Amino acid sequence: MLMKVNEGKIDRLVRFVLGAILLALYLADVVTGTWGTVALVVSIVLLATAATGFCGLYALLGINTCPVKQQKQQS
Repeated sequence: MLMKVNEGKIDRLVRFVLGAILLALYLADVVTGTWGTVALVVSIVLLATAATGFCGLYALLGINTCPVKQQKQQS
């Protein structure tokens, strides 16, 4: 099964920004311990889904924030 893009541009941008913030907090030792590990894992997931445009949870729930390209109708 191929992964189809199911995230729109705004969704991907938000995921990237949040992932980058969480990663920066982890790397700066602002968030440590168990919460640091959680922040690191969440940041990796957010950055990966932002990069690929595919969210597995969205696929399971049938959510798609990617705009549908309108097809030209033939006369």
